[in-house]
Amino acid sequence: MTSVVIPAHNEEAVLGRCLSTLLADADEDEFDVVVVPNACTDDTAAVARQYGVRVIETPYGGKAHALRLGDDACRDFPRVYLDADIELSTESVRELVAALERPGILACAPVPELDLTGSGPIARRVHRVHDRLIAPGRVLAGVGVYALSKDGHAKVFPLPDIISDDGWVHRSFTPLERTVVPSARSVVRPARTIKAHLKRRIRVRQGNRQLAEMGRPAPEGRLKLSALGSLITRRSVSLVDAACYLSVLVVDKFVARRKAGAEVNWTADTSTR
Repeated sequence: MTSVVIPAHNEEAVLGRCLSTLLADADEDEFDVVVVPNACTDDTAAVARQYGVRVIETPYGGKAHALRLGDDACRDFPRVYLDADIELSTESVRELVAALERPGILACAPVPELDLTGSGPIARRVHRVHDRLIAPGRVLAGVGVYALSKDGHAKVFPLPDIISDDGWVHRSFTPLERTVVPSARSVVRPARTIKAHLKRRIRVRQGNRQLAEMGRPAPEGRLKLSALGSLITRRSVSLVDAACYLSVLVVDKFVARRKAGAEVNWTADTSTR
């Protein structure tokens, strides 16, 4: 049996899509799914119960807290941790489980596929460029799902109160212990507008800063403009794509400088992503 933990904060609009995709081809008792609605003010829990999964409600917000609750309730290994707005098929879960059976692999994640439906034209270009820039070093972070073996779980849990759970997981393993599974796919829907994208970038920077202060800096280092140049040279992105990306990056850096001295409450996060 594979355990699947899904933290969910006000996700009634997307949770049904997540669960129907996950369970579409699952055999009876193949998955033990635990949904953890945290500080919800909508019908997230009711939607989850329609699919016959276990539901653990909590009035306290915070993704890390919800992940710990769900993890404590799990019955078996391996374990998959899935965001409520992500689509992951039954077969993709099986591919992740198979990867964890390989010698030395403690953690893995699928290849993300961006669904840019509804995104503005500039946001589409920015997301395409950003996705190609971070792809080589992404592995477990920014995919919306990761899977852990029993030994891998021991290196990650109990999960501390952090903003970036996938960043924490990614930085808990060496490159030889973690892997991307090309045969597995997750459908990710990024921010539809530039405003929403910039807001998310603030959280990403805060999460990275927190992890660095906890002694877990990013092993891949910062992205360099030379990487963007390489994408243009290989024609992986167009000059227009690159120009849009750089324009938004300038705004992003400006916002980052303005908020550099802002206090961050590490435990106040009530969002699931």
